[in-house]
Amino acid sequence: MTFSSSIDAEESYDTIQVSRIGGSLGAVISGVDPSDDLTDQQFSEIHEALLRHEVIFFRNVAMSAEAQLELAARWGQPSIYPVQALMGATEPQLSVIRDDADSLPSADNWHTDVTWIEAPPKVALLQAMVVPPYGGDTLWCSITSAYDALSAPMRAMIDGLELHHSNYPQFCTAMAEKSGSWDLVPLLREAYPGVNHPLVRTHPETGRRALYLATNFHQCVVGLNEAESTALLDFLMRHITQPRFHCRWSWAEGDLAIWDERSTNHRGVSDHYPEVREVRRCTVDGDRPYFDPSVPYRPKAPMVPKAAY
Repeated sequence: MTFSSSIDAEESYDTIQVSRIGGSLGAVISGVDPSDDLTDQQFSEIHEALLRHEVIFFRNVAMSAEAQLELAARWGQPSIYPVQALMGATEPQLSVIRDDADSLPSADNWHTDVTWIEAPPKVALLQAMVVPPYGGDTLWCSITSAYDALSAPMRAMIDGLELHHSNYPQFCTAMAEKSGSWDLVPLLREAYPGVNHPLVRTHPETGRRALYLATNFHQCVVGLNEAESTALLDFLMRHITQPRFHCRWSWAEGDLAIWDERSTNHRGVSDHYPEVREVRRCTVDGDRPYFDPSVPYRPKAPMVPKAAY
């Protein structure tokens, strides 16, 4: 397997400008309009910036729903959301997520999307449509940097372990309450009964290692007893809460975020409630996560493990 070597070289672009916003991840892209018909070189440089910085942002983009799906398609097949597929959808659709006084925010926890299917998405695109007068920021966590910051014995202990991921009970319950139909729960459980994924995954394009965690979706460490599994997952979830692994984006209308689902967690801060916040999201189909111990370990940057929690 061949991995991209460009992200290890000195960062240089001809068609875009890149400004970092965090030490572990995050960058603003300028000099190009992502709603335009991008040239191959422009897209290649945007993709390289995404692999390097794990989440990238474009400010004030005038983008239609169709253009957002077309941009997503540059990374691969836009996803059909599993719930929409269950309802008979056969074409990719954008999801509009609206928080207001009657629809409480539900994403204020660290996660990556839809880990309870065999091949979760690899890239997500989120655009702000309605921005609250205060709050409603989104945070991202570099789970590659979080892995790198673990001690060598801890990395060796967790490499090769698997987590069981499931949509039950939290996701199923939330969908039933939102739709008003509890008949949806057995349908979701039958269609998506859960799956095991590696706790540490190898990034299929960079070869780097990342903690593959998702609050409310990961259930237990396969092969460990309940006490051992709970202790390990509690430790890892505390570990990724350290701000040194994070970047934070304060939205303005039209802002577009694109992130690598394979190397990040994210959470939508719920401090805007009950104000209206509306975003438009689509994802791109990915491959089944895997851990390959034969791929040499290459940390992003030297990190000194600290018990900062």
